[in-house]
Amino acid sequence: MNRTGSLAVATLGLMAIGGIARWRWPSPTPALDCAPAAVRFRDGVAVCGEGAPPTGAQALALGLKLDLNSASEEELARLPGVGRSLARKLVEARDAQGRFSNWTEVDAVSGVGAAKLETLQAATELR
Repeated sequence: MNRTGSLAVATLGLMAIGGIARWRWPSPTPALDCAPAAVRFRDGVAVCGEGAPPTGAQALALGLKLDLNSASEEELARLPGVGRSLARKLVEARDAQGRFSNWTEVDAVSGVGAAKLETLQAATELR
């Protein structure tokens, strides 16, 4: 077999391995047998049952909403369209009044307009 034939065989072999890997990974079955809201963390590992509730970044990765009344500035800054400046303003306003009790109070924060409020309502909740 010449060089071109060898390269063709090697390429086809790699394509077959890639096809098998794509078919087998990632698995469509969930890694945990509980709903995302029931996921807890024990020693940095996600588990169902006893453990610490997910932090901001972990909650976002699980598709859960952050608690706007307890999320840190860093966690809020990670939300799409929020950024550091608005996150700082939200935390300062929350600290000044104790907590947000409704979305009108959030909307009153400088820098929060209709679009940002909609983003915040989609990614956070008031607990």
